[in-house]
Amino acid sequence: MSDTGNGADPRTARPLRQARTTPPTRRHVLAAGAGAGASALLCGIGAATEAQAAPAPGPAPDAAAAVPDLAPYASYWYPDSLPQGAPGPGITWRSLKQWTPESDPDLAYNTATVPLAPRFTPVPPNAGARAGQARISSLVSFGPTSRNPSQGSATADHYALTHWAYLDELVFWGGSSGEGVVLAPNAPVVDAAHRHGVPVLGNVFLPPVVYGGDLRWTRDLVQQDSLGRFPIAEKLVLVARTYGFDGWFVNAETDGGDSSLAARMRAFLRALRAAGAPYGLRTTWYDAMNSTGRVGWQGALNALNQEFFEDRAGRVSDTMFVDFRWTQQSLAASGALADRLGRCRHELWAALDVESAGWDSGVRWDAIVPRDRAHVVSFGFYRPEWTRNHLTDRSPGAFHRADDRFWTGESLDPAHPAPEGTWRAPATAVADRSTVTALPFACAFNTGHGERWYEDGEVVSDTPWNHLGLQDRLPGRRWAVETSGARPSVTLDFARAWRGGSSLLVSGSPTAPAVVGLHCTRLPLTASTVLELVHATESGAVTVEVGVAAREPAAPGRPVPYTWFTTRAGSGPGAWRTSRTGLGALAGRTAYGIAVRITPGGSGAVSWRLGALSVREDTARRRPAAPGALTVDASAQQDGTASVRLSWRRAAGPVRHYELYRLLPDGTRRFLGGTCGTALYLPAVTRSGQEPAAVFEVRAVDELYATSAPAGTTLPWS
Repeated sequence: MSDTGNGADPRTARPLRQARTTPPTRRHVLAAGAGAGASALLCGIGAATEAQAAPAPGPAPDAAAAVPDLAPYASYWYPDSLPQGAPGPGITWRSLKQWTPESDPDLAYNTATVPLAPRFTPVPPNAGARAGQARISSLVSFGPTSRNPSQGSATADHYALTHWAYLDELVFWGGSSGEGVVLAPNAPVVDAAHRHGVPVLGNVFLPPVVYGGDLRWTRDLVQQDSLGRFPIAEKLVLVARTYGFDGWFVNAETDGGDSSLAARMRAFLRALRAAGAPYGLRTTWYDAMNSTGRVGWQGALNALNQEFFEDRAGRVSDTMFVDFRWTQQSLAASGALADRLGRCRHELWAALDVESAGWDSGVRWDAIVPRDRAHVVSFGFYRPEWTRNHLTDRSPGAFHRADDRFWTGESLDPAHPAPEGTWRAPATAVADRSTVTALPFACAFNTGHGERWYEDGEVVSDTPWNHLGLQDRLPGRRWAVETSGARPSVTLDFARAWRGGSSLLVSGSPTAPAVVGLHCTRLPLTASTVLELVHATESGAVTVEVGVAAREPAAPGRPVPYTWFTTRAGSGPGAWRTSRTGLGALAGRTAYGIAVRITPGGSGAVSWRLGALSVREDTARRRPAAPGALTVDASAQQDGTASVRLSWRRAAGPVRHYELYRLLPDGTRRFLGGTCGTALYLPAVTRSGQEPAAVFEVRAVDELYATSAPAGTTLPWS
């Protein structure tokens, strides 16, 4: 991983990997990972930090013998042949060539179910953000390669990415020589990304020799059968289709090849792309191996590597991640070459290393996204989870404040960017996008992690959690505020929620009405369309109005033309209330945006919380159909505690996600977890008193958060 800045000297800059202070052994390096693990709510995990360069620790030998590890983990493989020796504790070596869906015991836990949503580009909130030019890719390590939980964990300390509006592609970064070099993304990440219209790629990481790379794995990857077909390419397509993600990032950094191997790699990429194209899969190539078969990072698209992007026969890969060695001149030349090849220059991602310094990273922005002329190429962040990893206080609120600054800038307001400094936040250069195009639509401002789980404003679990698949479609512009007075603070807050783990909090001492922009939309309005807010005034006196824009702004950076509707005041300090507004006055038109306007009733401080927002037709609402046949598939008990695998049949009709509860002997319902799929793992169910059996129920949840009747089952205590 280059730590010498953009335009680094290629003699000293490092490859795309985790930096090390001492040479690791081949079997025990972790080239990608994301910090120490925690015991899981939905899946057990124990992992080393990246800097430790050690495999994830497994259970103690006698504990492993007593209680089988039923936890499902994200999948990882070698292309075909396995390393010599034996894997480290907690690591399972697998051959991708031998993998089949039928033989995958964790398939139900690793399968994403949310389809990739179409999205649109609204008029940008500032004049600098441009549509149709530079785009953003992001390489993120959400967890270690091995023992990366399939379905979240029992901690709120998690990289809960929410700024999907600026991303064009997410790469599930990981893989290592000691665990596996092909890594499939876990389902919660894919479900959250798809809900926001962002494709997710798995990672093929052929590591440098110094980090345990073995050229045998490169040859395994590009092997051909007797008919000239590429069996690993076909298997990669099968994995992506089966698990529900969108393609592969191919990073060949193992040196020692020759031109013949390079030719096979090019043919492999073409076969991978051709096999995936009917299913909408994409391939991104990393600038490492070149046409000689050797690894020589170019920091450019040029004659040595263009054949992996485009050759005489046409497209080979969909995009290229240009190594960190780029310079202003090399990017300009790269864009020009893409033009000559008949390719879009914005299919080139200029790599930006933000792993160690985040917004203090030295970036030559004008080489990529100049302010005074067309964008040169697109760019790709390497490890933006720095926004979490660098914090001393890693509470959810502290993380989101840092993440908002990274993506939006120091002003924390994309409509009013801070004066230009060393960091050019994505919101100031790239237009945001949205997927809110159809009714019904609802948002409870749930970020996919929290300190507790709330239902109708009440705590139904006090266990910290993370599961990105439960994340809502959040506002893309955080936070666009218009006021002639003092600007209030607008944050995602975790102290209280209506549903999930968080809510929207507006606080401060505003001296004039403040308009807080929420979602950009394309919602058709009828005479029966209604908009509902669930909100609470916690301190001070405010008047709340809801705004709906029936047309877009005249130009980027111009005010959004909202039509305002009054809502009723709260019934008491801190009490949640639901305000319903009919939108019949706008029937036949399209809602292009939604906002709230907060007007202070005095001169003191105010605190107002928005728990949920929904837009729907005011017709009779039906509960979603119930799931069927909740079943205990496997369990292991010891000393009154059980780990359990549960599954059920999918409910008929549209389902947003499923929620699993425990029914306690006193009649209390306790939230255990949720998922968009039809299987859930519980690591630690504890016997309540002398109850004869643990009682579970699962419900389907629809887009408006209505819940179905339950399906139930029991686990007898032994």
